[in-house]
Amino acid sequence: MSNIQDKVVVIMGASSGIGEATTKKLALEGAKLVIAARREDRLKALVESLPNTEISYAVADVSNKEEVQAVVDLAIEKYGRVDVLYNNAGVMPTAPLSETRYDEWRQMLDINIMGVLNGIAAVLPIMKKQQSGHIISTDSVAGHVVYPGSAVYCGTKFAVRAIMEGLRQEERESNIRSTIISPGAVSTELYTTINDPENREWVKDLMSKGAEGLSLKSSDIADAVAYAISTPETVAVSEIIIRPTKQVV
Repeated sequence: MSNIQDKVVVIMGASSGIGEATTKKLALEGAKLVIAARREDRLKALVESLPNTEISYAVADVSNKEEVQAVVDLAIEKYGRVDVLYNNAGVMPTAPLSETRYDEWRQMLDINIMGVLNGIAAVLPIMKKQQSGHIISTDSVAGHVVYPGSAVYCGTKFAVRAIMEGLRQEERESNIRSTIISPGAVSTELYTTINDPENREWVKDLMSKGAEGLSLKSSDIADAVAYAISTPETVAVSEIIIRPTKQVV
Protein backbone atom coordinates (compact mmCIF):
# COMPACT_ATOMS: atom_id res chain seq x y z
CA MET A 1 0.00 0.00 0.00
CA SER A 2 1.40 3.38 -0.99
CA ASN A 3 1.53 6.27 1.46
CA ILE A 4 -0.83 8.07 -0.95
CA GLN A 5 -3.68 5.57 -0.77
CA ASP A 6 -6.76 6.92 1.03
CA LYS A 7 -5.23 10.37 1.61
CA VAL A 8 -7.75 13.17 1.09
CA VAL A 9 -6.21 15.57 -1.44
CA VAL A 10 -7.63 18.90 -2.64
CA ILE A 11 -6.16 20.17 -5.93
CA MET A 12 -6.75 23.75 -7.06
CA GLY A 13 -6.07 24.51 -10.73
CA ALA A 14 -6.80 20.91 -11.75
CA SER A 15 -8.40 21.27 -15.17
CA SER A 16 -5.29 21.07 -17.36
CA GLY A 17 -1.50 20.73 -17.39
CA ILE A 18 0.20 19.91 -14.10
CA GLY A 19 -3.05 19.85 -12.11
CA GLU A 20 -4.67 17.41 -14.53
CA ALA A 21 -1.60 15.14 -14.61
CA THR A 22 -1.36 15.16 -10.80
CA THR A 23 -5.08 14.37 -10.48
CA LYS A 24 -4.66 11.33 -12.74
CA LYS A 25 -1.56 10.08 -10.92
CA LEU A 26 -2.96 10.45 -7.40
CA ALA A 27 -6.35 9.00 -8.36
CA LEU A 28 -4.68 5.90 -9.75
CA GLU A 29 -2.61 5.61 -6.55
CA GLY A 30 -5.79 5.51 -4.48
CA ALA A 31 -6.12 9.04 -3.13
CA LYS A 32 -9.54 10.51 -2.37
CA LEU A 33 -9.66 13.65 -4.49
CA VAL A 34 -11.59 16.91 -4.56
CA ILE A 35 -10.47 18.94 -7.58
CA ALA A 36 -11.29 22.48 -8.60
CA ALA A 37 -10.74 25.00 -11.40
CA ARG A 38 -12.75 27.56 -13.34
CA ARG A 39 -13.63 25.37 -16.34
CA GLU A 40 -16.42 22.97 -15.39
CA ASP A 41 -16.38 21.12 -18.72
CA ARG A 42 -12.70 20.21 -18.26
CA LEU A 43 -13.24 19.10 -14.65
CA LYS A 44 -16.24 16.97 -15.61
CA ALA A 45 -14.31 15.30 -18.45
CA LEU A 46 -11.36 14.62 -16.14
CA VAL A 47 -13.59 13.00 -13.51
CA GLU A 48 -15.30 10.89 -16.18
CA SER A 49 -11.91 9.74 -17.51
CA LEU A 50 -11.11 8.22 -14.09
CA PRO A 51 -13.82 5.61 -13.40
CA ASN A 52 -13.56 3.51 -10.23
CA THR A 53 -11.65 6.24 -8.40
CA GLU A 54 -12.83 8.50 -5.56
CA ILE A 55 -12.99 11.95 -7.10
CA SER A 56 -15.33 14.95 -6.89
CA TYR A 57 -15.07 18.37 -8.46
CA ALA A 58 -16.17 21.92 -7.73
CA VAL A 59 -15.91 25.06 -9.88
CA ALA A 60 -13.76 27.70 -8.19
CA ASP A 61 -11.64 30.73 -8.99
CA VAL A 62 -8.68 30.74 -6.58
CA SER A 63 -8.76 34.54 -6.34
CA ASN A 64 -12.19 34.23 -4.68
CA LYS A 65 -11.70 33.14 -1.08
CA GLU A 66 -15.33 32.06 -0.60
CA GLU A 67 -15.10 29.75 -3.62
CA VAL A 68 -11.83 28.25 -2.36
CA GLN A 69 -13.38 27.75 1.09
CA ALA A 70 -16.35 25.97 -0.54
CA VAL A 71 -13.99 23.45 -2.18
CA VAL A 72 -12.34 22.67 1.16
CA ASP A 73 -15.78 22.47 2.81
CA LEU A 74 -16.81 19.89 0.19
CA ALA A 75 -13.78 17.75 1.07
CA ILE A 76 -14.66 17.96 4.78
CA GLU A 77 -18.31 17.15 4.07
CA LYS A 78 -17.33 14.06 2.06
CA TYR A 79 -14.34 12.77 4.01
CA GLY A 80 -14.15 14.60 7.35
CA ARG A 81 -10.56 15.68 6.86
CA VAL A 82 -8.02 17.17 4.44
CA ASP A 83 -4.58 15.56 4.30
CA VAL A 84 -3.12 17.51 1.39
CA LEU A 85 -3.87 20.81 -0.34
CA TYR A 86 -2.16 21.40 -3.68
CA ASN A 87 -2.23 25.07 -4.75
CA ASN A 88 -1.53 24.74 -8.46
CA ALA A 89 -3.45 27.54 -10.21
CA GLY A 90 -1.26 30.19 -11.85
CA VAL A 91 -0.94 32.64 -14.74
CA MET A 92 2.11 33.99 -16.55
CA PRO A 93 1.33 37.06 -18.71
CA THR A 94 4.94 38.13 -19.21
CA ALA A 95 5.92 41.56 -20.57
CA PRO A 96 8.53 44.24 -19.76
CA LEU A 97 7.69 46.60 -16.89
CA SER A 98 7.88 49.54 -19.32
CA GLU A 99 4.63 48.34 -20.93
CA THR A 100 2.86 49.12 -17.61
CA ARG A 101 0.29 46.35 -17.93
CA TYR A 102 -1.53 47.13 -14.68
CA ASP A 103 -4.39 44.69 -15.26
CA GLU A 104 -1.96 41.82 -15.85
CA TRP A 105 0.02 42.73 -12.75
CA ARG A 106 -3.15 42.69 -10.66
CA GLN A 107 -4.23 39.37 -12.19
CA MET A 108 -0.88 37.77 -11.30
CA LEU A 109 -1.02 39.10 -7.74
CA ASP A 110 -4.62 37.89 -7.32
CA ILE A 111 -4.11 34.39 -8.72
CA ASN A 112 -0.46 33.55 -8.06
CA ILE A 113 -0.21 35.02 -4.55
CA MET A 114 -3.71 35.56 -3.14
CA GLY A 115 -4.78 32.24 -4.67
CA VAL A 116 -2.14 30.46 -2.60
CA LEU A 117 -3.04 32.45 0.54
CA ASN A 118 -6.75 31.70 0.05
CA GLY A 119 -5.93 27.99 -0.10
CA ILE A 120 -3.72 28.15 3.00
CA ALA A 121 -6.39 30.11 4.92
CA ALA A 122 -9.08 27.57 4.03
CA VAL A 123 -7.19 24.46 5.21
CA LEU A 124 -5.02 25.74 8.05
CA PRO A 125 -7.67 25.67 10.82
CA ILE A 126 -8.56 22.10 9.78
CA MET A 127 -4.96 20.90 9.66
CA LYS A 128 -4.12 22.57 12.99
CA LYS A 129 -7.08 20.77 14.56
CA GLN A 130 -5.98 17.48 12.95
CA GLN A 131 -2.38 18.13 14.03
CA SER A 132 -1.36 16.93 10.59
CA GLY A 133 -1.46 18.08 7.00
CA HIS A 134 0.57 18.91 3.93
CA ILE A 135 0.30 22.10 1.85
CA ILE A 136 1.98 22.07 -1.57
CA SER A 137 2.23 25.00 -3.99
CA THR A 138 3.46 25.14 -7.56
CA ASP A 139 6.20 27.74 -7.54
CA SER A 140 8.63 28.03 -10.47
CA VAL A 141 12.30 28.32 -11.34
CA ALA A 142 11.13 31.97 -11.65
CA GLY A 143 10.75 31.91 -7.86
CA HIS A 144 14.52 31.40 -7.60
CA VAL A 145 15.89 33.32 -10.60
CA VAL A 146 14.81 36.67 -12.14
CA TYR A 147 14.98 37.27 -15.89
CA PRO A 148 13.91 40.12 -18.22
CA GLY A 149 10.27 40.41 -19.23
CA SER A 150 9.08 38.49 -16.18
CA ALA A 151 9.78 40.83 -13.25
CA VAL A 152 6.24 40.72 -11.87
CA TYR A 153 5.75 37.00 -12.55
CA CYS A 154 9.07 36.28 -10.83
CA GLY A 155 7.99 38.59 -7.99
CA THR A 156 4.81 36.56 -7.44
CA LYS A 157 6.78 33.31 -7.43
CA PHE A 158 9.43 34.67 -5.02
CA ALA A 159 6.49 35.66 -2.80
CA VAL A 160 5.07 32.13 -2.89
CA ARG A 161 8.47 30.78 -1.90
CA ALA A 162 8.65 33.19 1.07
CA ILE A 163 5.06 32.49 2.16
CA MET A 164 5.54 28.73 2.04
CA GLU A 165 8.78 28.93 4.04
CA GLY A 166 7.00 31.13 6.60
CA LEU A 167 4.22 28.54 6.75
CA ARG A 168 6.76 25.81 7.40
CA GLN A 169 8.33 27.72 10.28
CA GLU A 170 5.03 28.77 11.86
CA GLU A 171 3.25 25.43 11.63
CA ARG A 172 6.00 22.81 12.04
CA GLU A 173 4.94 22.21 15.68
CA SER A 174 1.45 21.43 14.38
CA ASN A 175 2.95 18.68 12.23
CA ILE A 176 1.97 20.58 9.06
CA ARG A 177 4.39 20.17 6.17
CA SER A 178 4.93 22.62 3.32
CA THR A 179 6.42 21.93 -0.10
CA ILE A 180 7.05 24.09 -3.15
CA ILE A 181 7.45 22.44 -6.53
CA SER A 182 9.49 24.71 -8.83
CA PRO A 183 9.37 23.59 -12.47
CA GLY A 184 11.30 25.04 -15.36
CA ALA A 185 9.62 25.01 -18.78
CA VAL A 186 6.73 22.53 -18.90
CA SER A 187 4.57 21.72 -21.92
CA THR A 188 1.22 23.06 -20.64
CA GLU A 189 -1.37 25.68 -21.63
CA LEU A 190 0.30 28.31 -19.42
CA TYR A 191 1.60 30.14 -22.52
CA THR A 192 -2.05 30.98 -23.38
CA THR A 193 -2.05 33.46 -20.45
CA ILE A 194 0.61 35.54 -22.26
CA ASN A 195 -1.06 38.37 -24.18
CA ASP A 196 1.99 39.70 -26.04
CA PRO A 197 1.85 37.80 -29.40
CA GLU A 198 5.62 37.58 -29.98
CA ASN A 199 6.36 36.43 -26.44
CA ARG A 200 3.47 33.95 -26.54
CA GLU A 201 4.78 32.31 -29.74
CA TRP A 202 8.30 32.09 -28.31
CA VAL A 203 7.10 30.35 -25.13
CA LYS A 204 4.72 28.10 -27.10
CA ASP A 205 7.62 27.02 -29.30
CA LEU A 206 9.83 26.35 -26.26
CA MET A 207 7.15 24.22 -24.63
CA SER A 208 7.00 21.98 -27.70
CA LYS A 209 10.68 21.04 -27.40
CA GLY A 210 10.47 18.21 -24.87
CA ALA A 211 12.29 15.81 -27.17
CA GLU A 212 15.22 18.24 -27.29
CA GLY A 213 15.48 18.42 -23.49
CA LEU A 214 14.09 21.97 -23.36
CA SER A 215 10.71 21.33 -21.75
CA LEU A 216 9.18 18.87 -19.29
CA LYS A 217 5.92 16.91 -19.42
CA SER A 218 3.17 17.66 -16.89
CA SER A 219 3.52 14.06 -15.69
CA ASP A 220 7.15 14.78 -14.68
CA ILE A 221 5.83 17.35 -12.21
CA ALA A 222 3.01 15.07 -11.07
CA ASP A 223 5.67 12.47 -10.16
CA ALA A 224 7.42 15.06 -7.97
CA VAL A 225 4.17 15.98 -6.21
CA ALA A 226 3.45 12.29 -5.59
CA TYR A 227 6.95 11.82 -4.18
CA ALA A 228 6.53 14.72 -1.74
CA ILE A 229 3.14 13.39 -0.58
CA SER A 230 4.41 9.82 -0.21
CA THR A 231 7.19 10.65 2.27
CA PRO A 232 6.60 9.79 5.94
CA GLU A 233 5.04 12.43 8.22
CA THR A 234 8.44 12.92 9.84
CA VAL A 235 9.93 14.03 6.50
CA ALA A 236 9.28 17.51 5.10
CA VAL A 237 10.39 17.99 1.50
CA SER A 238 10.55 21.78 1.47
CA GLU A 239 11.52 22.43 -2.16
CA ILE A 240 11.81 20.47 -5.38
CA ILE A 241 13.32 22.30 -8.36
CA ILE A 242 12.83 20.45 -11.65
CA ARG A 243 14.36 21.71 -14.89
CA PRO A 244 14.48 20.27 -18.37
CA THR A 245 18.03 18.94 -18.75
CA LYS A 246 19.07 21.59 -21.27
CA GLN A 247 17.36 24.61 -19.70
CA VAL A 248 19.72 27.54 -19.11
CA VAL A 249 18.15 29.46 -16.15
